[in-house]
Amino acid sequence: MIILNIIAYLLFLTAIGYYVITNLQWYSYKLDRVIFHHTKPWWNLLYFLIPFALYAFVESVSPYGWVVALLYLPLLFVWYRGLDKPLVWTQRVKLFFGVLMLFGVLFAFVSPYKAIFIPILIAHGVSVVIEKIRFAGFLRQAKTKLDGMEDLVIVGITASYGKTSIKNILAHLLEAQYRTYATPRSVNTLGGVVKDINVDLPEDTQVYIVEMGARGEGDIAEISTFVHPHYAVVGTIGPAHIEYFKTLENIRNTKMEILQSDRIKDAWVHSSAYVQPTEKVHVYGDDITDVEATLEGTAFTLDGVRYQASLLGAFNATNLAAAIHVARALGLDEAMIRQQLSTLEATPHRLQRIDAGGKVILDDSFNGNIDGMLASFDLAATWPGRKVIITPGLVEVDDALNEQIAQRANEVFDLVIVSGDLNYALFQKYIDADKLLKLETKAQMETMLAEQTRPGDLILFANDAPSFV
Repeated sequence: MIILNIIAYLLFLTAIGYYVITNLQWYSYKLDRVIFHHTKPWWNLLYFLIPFALYAFVESVSPYGWVVALLYLPLLFVWYRGLDKPLVWTQRVKLFFGVLMLFGVLFAFVSPYKAIFIPILIAHGVSVVIEKIRFAGFLRQAKTKLDGMEDLVIVGITASYGKTSIKNILAHLLEAQYRTYATPRSVNTLGGVVKDINVDLPEDTQVYIVEMGARGEGDIAEISTFVHPHYAVVGTIGPAHIEYFKTLENIRNTKMEILQSDRIKDAWVHSSAYVQPTEKVHVYGDDITDVEATLEGTAFTLDGVRYQASLLGAFNATNLAAAIHVARALGLDEAMIRQQLSTLEATPHRLQRIDAGGKVILDDSFNGNIDGMLASFDLAATWPGRKVIITPGLVEVDDALNEQIAQRANEVFDLVIVSGDLNYALFQKYIDADKLLKLETKAQMETMLAEQTRPGDLILFANDAPSFV
């Protein structure tokens, strides 16, 4: 019985530790976000608090704690099978489990009390400390590399939404004249930028475009004061991640931290930031006119010049204009800009059009903001045939914005498929019952689409929340 209890204890500790570290990884290893901002807080109750409390109680009053441990394993396995974003086994994760098992064994053989919470807390604390030590070394390495690239021009880009698109557009424009490199995908944290510099930034790069994201005050400042951009773009300001920032003013102030670079030559700030222009700070957005958005592309006028690109969505006029402003400042002429725009392709998963099986698919799964989503609805509304949307709604926003989404979706679409639980109840209030369906898991998506759609349909994937949302 003793051996059985020890084995069961170590299995239970490993399993519940797996749940903890997986959630920490999802939320950038911020314990407060896992506890206070989890989009499925009932998971913490079902997969941590209740099993932890039950095991601790049974173990303290009887020799049958192993029963609770063995019952927990299949419960967690079912949870694991439903994930579309499982744990990535980084060095930090391996360290966490190494420390967890070390203290688990100590408690199993030395202490009469088979602790769960203490080994997890120690493992998390040790991994945090070691990661900070390692990161300090990476930081010095990246700084040394940047300092050695004396002629490198750095462009910083931030926004509530649209920053990845602006980055990709600008990179494409500048490739006509410069050896250009941009942070990949949605890498936009200090840690991500430091790793990108150390591992992937080519030594012969002439222009480095750095995307900067934030979940709180100071996040942009720490990136900007590290890379010191020469040029900066602050795109559209809106309520993205309002749950963390609380107010739009806090969001605006955080985005404007990009100007803390000590070598800014020029910065373009969208009019939604409500800043006064200066010699170096230029306000853009209101200079964009005559926007025309169709399922074939977007056209607009900027400073009296007509531009067009194959990107979909009226909001892309703003993203394109920001990139054009920077490209002009770096010496590209109008002919070169037009030529590059003619070969510009959509950023994957951002209103990317795909024609397949007689259906038109608009993949906007990486767009999670109110303006972009409503613009995609307007674009879908131009389709003469049947229209279908698959969406979880918006994440990390207040209900008022999701109410707008639901009401507009009900006007535009013939079928509304809501993925996940997060906003389904709210959508039920505003979507006609005969056109509303719920997608329980992503594994069911292929079957549902085969059953519910047909040739001639337009299908919009609007936002794509992982299973933990």
